[in-house]
Amino acid sequence: MAVVPVGFALGALPGLDNEALTLLFVALAAVALLWGFDRYRTTFSKAEFGLAIALAVGLLTIGLAPGLYGALATAFNLESRFLLVQIFTNAAFLFLILYLIGRIGATRSVVNELTRELAVEQAPLEEPPDSRTVYVVIPAYNEADTVGDVLASLPDAVRDHDVRAVVVSDGSDDRTRRTAEAHDAIVVEHPLNQGQGGALKTGFEIARKHGADVVVTMDADGQHPVGQLDALVSPVVDGEAEYVMGSRYRGRDRSGNSMTRRGGIRAFTWLINRLTKAEITDCTNGYRAIRGSRLDELTLTEERFSAPELIIEARKNGFRIREVPVTIREREAGETKKPGLGYAVGLARTIVVTWIR
Repeated sequence: MAVVPVGFALGALPGLDNEALTLLFVALAAVALLWGFDRYRTTFSKAEFGLAIALAVGLLTIGLAPGLYGALATAFNLESRFLLVQIFTNAAFLFLILYLIGRIGATRSVVNELTRELAVEQAPLEEPPDSRTVYVVIPAYNEADTVGDVLASLPDAVRDHDVRAVVVSDGSDDRTRRTAEAHDAIVVEHPLNQGQGGALKTGFEIARKHGADVVVTMDADGQHPVGQLDALVSPVVDGEAEYVMGSRYRGRDRSGNSMTRRGGIRAFTWLINRLTKAEITDCTNGYRAIRGSRLDELTLTEERFSAPELIIEARKNGFRIREVPVTIREREAGETKKPGLGYAVGLARTIVVTWIR
């Protein structure tokens, strides 16, 4: 007759054979609990407290009741309880990595929002103008060689609207801000680079606070001809549209884009048209005009790949969208800030996420 160990007769699970190792796991569990309690006491973080409790329970189970893992290993037809512990540990580690990535993303969003708020506060709040206004928002990242010429070429007025320029220097480490300040423009600085979408949000908020009737966006690299500003804002001024896009494919494309990039623009434009039932031809063109009173209706979260988000949001909110022919020229100086494959992936992600949210 087989002798049954006392531990099993009492329904208990055997502990580790090594008492020192058992004490180590118990000590680690206590440290995890103390850390979690301290985090909850100082930051009221329930998530961190919950993680600490889960970690402590896992460590205590390994130290005091490893037989539990042996029983589970047998149930899952695994060779040893050590293999099961490895699986659980790797799963927990993966969950922790995903949690940390989420926390980093949330922290980055908070930092970016604070950065934009500080930048908006830099802008002097002027007295309401006597006439209607067009605010030209110009994101600029290391564009000291071109932004001055762009600002100098802006007219004082267009379609009986005073023109005001807003330059958002997006973490530039050259003379972009000082060059822009030499012209009659509102100039603010992002201490950290946020991307074109983040810079546009800052510029939009400044234009909104100043009561802009029309908000135009254009690049700081000289690719968007100022001479076509009248054609861009006219449909908004005349009440024919709330969102006007420039199109190089209805006008002239002298940007010097490669065949691959041209094909990508057309593919993403086709996708947006299929998803939103739009009839646009140039989804990445940054030369656009928007009715200022309707900016608040756009939910803008994208920091970098903002063009498709703006189009899809405009469609969702019932904006009348119009395209006008424009000429897109080559950059006057410097190199493009758009990554290669990463740009395509970012555009695809932005289109899908904006459409389904």
